[in-house]
Amino acid sequence: MQPLQPFEPDPDLRGIQLAAEAIWAGGVLSLRYALNGPADALRMPASTGAPARQHNLWESTCFEAFIGLPGEKGYRELNLAPNGHWNVYALTGYRANLQEWRAVQELRYTLRRTSEQLQLTCALDLSSWIAADQALELSLTAVLDHRDTGCSYWAWQHRGEQADFHLRQSFQRHEANGG
Repeated sequence: MQPLQPFEPDPDLRGIQLAAEAIWAGGVLSLRYALNGPADALRMPASTGAPARQHNLWESTCFEAFIGLPGEKGYRELNLAPNGHWNVYALTGYRANLQEWRAVQELRYTLRRTSEQLQLTCALDLSSWIAADQALELSLTAVLDHRDTGCSYWAWQHRGEQADFHLRQSFQRHEANGG
């Protein structure tokens, strides 16, 4: 697990720790997020029926992954809300032509929640887009919606002057792990 850092340090965030890991193997990207801290300090999106594809999940607490191919401008954006809603978008370049990525029709992921921890695990089949043995570029991120202070923006690394998960300079290279 690699820690995610808030874009701006804030004393109100001291009790929160967030880490994530990615395993790229056999054409499947497996993700795991672990959020530790008082759950009542965060606003979580309300459960609204069966998990489904939804837009604007990043407006509240949401776990995200940005996935690209080395040397290509296009990339994918994955959004996972703690209420089970999700979406995957395809972009042709930096914030360009955001469209739902229809290669993914259904996505299920596991959430485990206690009063002090939330764990999310997900497996995303990318085999229709990326060869299983090809390296990818990846940034794991999250929006945490705090009850008192609003949203904070967390990532493995922040490379811009503002919180911006779409910056390719923030993506890290990941080699295929076999499979």
